[in-house]
Amino acid sequence: MSDTIFAPATAAGRAAVAVIRISGPVSRETLWALAPGRLSPRRASLRALRRPSDGAVLDQALVLWLPGPASFTGEDSAELHLHGGAAVTEAVIETLLAMGLRLAEPGEFTRRAFEHGRLDLAQAEAVADLVDAETEAQRRQALGQLDGELSARHTAWREGLIDALASLEAAVDFPDEEVPEAVAEQARAPIARVAEQLADALADSSRGQRVREGFRIALIGAPNAGKSSLLNALAGSDRAIVTATPGTTRDVIEVVLNLAGYRVTVADTAGLRHSEDPIEAEGVRRAADRAVGADLRLLVVDSAAADEAWWAVVEWAKPGDLLVLNKADLPQGSSGATARAWAEEHGMETHALSLSTGAGFQAMSERLSVRVVKALAGAEFPAATRARHRRDLEAAEAHLRRALAELDGGLAVELAAEDVRLAARCLARIGGRIDAEDVLDLVFARFCIGK
Repeated sequence: MSDTIFAPATAAGRAAVAVIRISGPVSRETLWALAPGRLSPRRASLRALRRPSDGAVLDQALVLWLPGPASFTGEDSAELHLHGGAAVTEAVIETLLAMGLRLAEPGEFTRRAFEHGRLDLAQAEAVADLVDAETEAQRRQALGQLDGELSARHTAWREGLIDALASLEAAVDFPDEEVPEAVAEQARAPIARVAEQLADALADSSRGQRVREGFRIALIGAPNAGKSSLLNALAGSDRAIVTATPGTTRDVIEVVLNLAGYRVTVADTAGLRHSEDPIEAEGVRRAADRAVGADLRLLVVDSAAADEAWWAVVEWAKPGDLLVLNKADLPQGSSGATARAWAEEHGMETHALSLSTGAGFQAMSERLSVRVVKALAGAEFPAATRARHRRDLEAAEAHLRRALAELDGGLAVELAAEDVRLAARCLARIGGRIDAEDVLDLVFARFCIGK
């Protein structure tokens, strides 16, 4: 981190303002060379930016001097608020390069903030999530993580384990001293308590990840049941081709919705049936995979049909899924009656609608919103928002369960102490306090330039 970096912090293109961020040891000298004159820390000043080589005016800009360590990165920084024309921005970038500064890599500003102790790794990930947030729920979750709510939970668990470890190590290190005989037993209660809390957190761990990535809904059904029409209705536009020809949908088509402030991905899948057509057969295979991985499936059935084709699809439906009886404006056939009875027996809700008239569609959409909120909302901040968080929580719980078994089995206290120590390390790794190097490149590579 001995070099000074810079990058545009605003998107390319025509705009009122373009912001360029600078961070590193020669930030002050760079700013003084571009905008001569005294500058007060953290106060915006209107200055003429000049090219140091020939004194040519580049722009009239607002400039800010942000001395470290009280800056985002923890090192000396500066910001240039330029007029947003592409020519202005390009001229300033070329000047900074000529002055020996380096264009920042994706996420390098946030990585420097992490390495200077301004953020832990979970908070750094929240910065990327906040930039990418598309829904109100994603915004709230990212802000909570940035404010340290996620780190605070993990830190509390880790501190509880450290207290337990102190008792275990006292029993190991001072066997001949006046250490109470039951000192190892004193560690059992906090270890068990944290293990149970980790188990509860893991049971809820998918919620935070689904808020980030989106709640997944798969539309499944026989060919020509109305899946593509339902997708178009949910999307409010023609995203899928709708024809009377069975097998029109050959691949998975996705739309992203915002339901009740949550990101929802709805996938229209190929009609699930046996097909000799290799292209349609591949579509059916993908449809089955998407159905298995979805959080919720909508089984779409042509309620006016009498061919019972929907029976070929029921193996992918699960209790709690929704049965959508389409074509409710037409006389009900045997498919509608039998599907309704089957859904009731298998714990599925039923919604009748007509996608041609729109009758019943609003009620079904509202019910979907209720289901999404029920699945993703929670009173407590989720303990994991990424797959790597879950892996470390699972590893920590496994170490604690083993430690309890070792204490209960009368094995050496040293083994239990080592497992508690490893569990504490797993929790510390989530915040990047230890062993962070192996995940840093992966985490920050996903950031945008300038952040």
